[in-house]
Amino acid sequence: MHDIVIHGGDVVDGTGTAPRRADVAIDGDRITEVGDVRGPARRRIDATGRLVTPGFVDVHTHLDAQLFWDPVAGSSCWHGVTSVVLGNCGVTFAPVRPGQQRYLAELMEAVEDVPADTIMAGLDWGWETYGDYLRALRGRRFGLNVGGMIGHCALRYYVMGGRSLEDAPATPDDLTQMAALVGEALDAGALGFSTSRSFMHTVPDGRPVPGTFARPAELAAIADVLAARGRGTIEVVPRIGERDGPDRENSVAEMTWMEEVSRASGRPLTFAIMQSDRRPGLWSWVMDEVAAARGRGADLRPQTAARGSGILYGLAGRTPYDSLPGWAKLMAMPGPDRLPALADETFRRQLVEEAERPSDQAGPLAPKNPAKLYLLPPGSARYDVGADNSLMALAARRGTTPAAAFVDFILETDGLGLLYYPVLNQDLDAVAAMLTNRDVVVGVADAGAHVAMTMDAGQTTYLLRHWVREQGLLDIGTAVHKLTLEGAELFGLAGRGVLAAGAFADVNVIDLDRLDLPVPSMATDFPLGASRFVQRATGYDYTLVNGTVLIDHDELTDQRPGQVLAPG
Repeated sequence: MHDIVIHGGDVVDGTGTAPRRADVAIDGDRITEVGDVRGPARRRIDATGRLVTPGFVDVHTHLDAQLFWDPVAGSSCWHGVTSVVLGNCGVTFAPVRPGQQRYLAELMEAVEDVPADTIMAGLDWGWETYGDYLRALRGRRFGLNVGGMIGHCALRYYVMGGRSLEDAPATPDDLTQMAALVGEALDAGALGFSTSRSFMHTVPDGRPVPGTFARPAELAAIADVLAARGRGTIEVVPRIGERDGPDRENSVAEMTWMEEVSRASGRPLTFAIMQSDRRPGLWSWVMDEVAAARGRGADLRPQTAARGSGILYGLAGRTPYDSLPGWAKLMAMPGPDRLPALADETFRRQLVEEAERPSDQAGPLAPKNPAKLYLLPPGSARYDVGADNSLMALAARRGTTPAAAFVDFILETDGLGLLYYPVLNQDLDAVAAMLTNRDVVVGVADAGAHVAMTMDAGQTTYLLRHWVREQGLLDIGTAVHKLTLEGAELFGLAGRGVLAAGAFADVNVIDLDRLDLPVPSMATDFPLGASRFVQRATGYDYTLVNGTVLIDHDELTDQRPGQVLAPG
């Protein structure tokens, strides 16, 4: 007798093949049969008219702290994700010397916008090496499977202290110590090593994070540790498009060292690349460079998101006008008081007049272009970046100003409406070209990061709804492969991301016709009452993790069956 049989569904097994009618038998935490399963089962799940897929693998998250107080990894758990990779962008909480915990928490806040006070209140620490951190994870119960990479920022600061921030090479002794710590992490089950080279990632005092100035020889020495063990993935935030001249000198240099490190170590190297209106054509150039490097034997795998990565503006978190005194006063009020204050005609008129005055502000605090702010009214989150969906277009239709249109929009939606400001991947035609490129991995959802600014963790649901069901850009077999086995293989997660006998029983049962995601909402459920955006989903009849039901018709069960992942 099988423990569970999922019968009558259309199985999309993760390999890229088309759906086929089949049953899936599960015993314990493993799939034992895929096909015409006969005989009794302790539980039968009717999947008639549904897709049966592997659980989704999210390869780019920053849930390193959140999992300690939110073991189900909301919002990822509601979007079919069953395995997550931590430790991206070089930012981790280990290795850490006693007394340096606060520094790493503040670094995480500076780079990924997770409040340091929340981190300090939510983590029990108690570890030093990255292996110790993984052992601390193994002592906890999670809803999802969790694996992580050792990050260069913590590693370099642990070994070099203040010197790690300087534009100077590591010494031979530094390299020896770093190599030993990376080896310890890999032997304890780390999935690889991550680093940030971006000048946009800084510590609280504004200096680039540790690792930004690491020489290629340092990165090669660390990669040699992975090569010696024949496992582990390298993840990079590269310096592509930053401080470039007309010949893209920095971008060429980044592509060159990444290719050399991957070829020399024989290890896969993955990095984020997003389309940007500020750097037209750069993404396409990178695609060409990757194809050429792969032809020379480098295993380079660029990651991109399934839609624009964007900041959310609204009454709950921030508005486009927060740098102005009246608006700052509004947003300093407790959340429940803001909508009544905005309803006051005199105060509302003052806010609109203030926002309409000419501004000489520049930089990140400058009011945003209303033609690039898109409406997200309550209901289904469309993420429509068409010109007629912008705040500017709404103002034109109503014969008013963008600020007045924004205030009216907020009042008409009872404070629940949002504006969506895509910072990267603004051009969905470019996104489509990257998603259909065989070299590109779906990632950069940044679950757990920028918690009160963005909410991109639902991109798995968006990809299936928008690019498969509505646009037909990807067939369902290809789309599921990109969300499952492709990421699992990139990080060496054997038995994950596929429906086959012997594989782990991470399974989704999906009603594609009903699949949707609502507009994000703000919650205050982080330690010390910190705010974060959350986003639910509909259409997930079941999500099973290691053979146990985690999601039952879009709702969480009380089960926590996740495991700590290791490569191989």
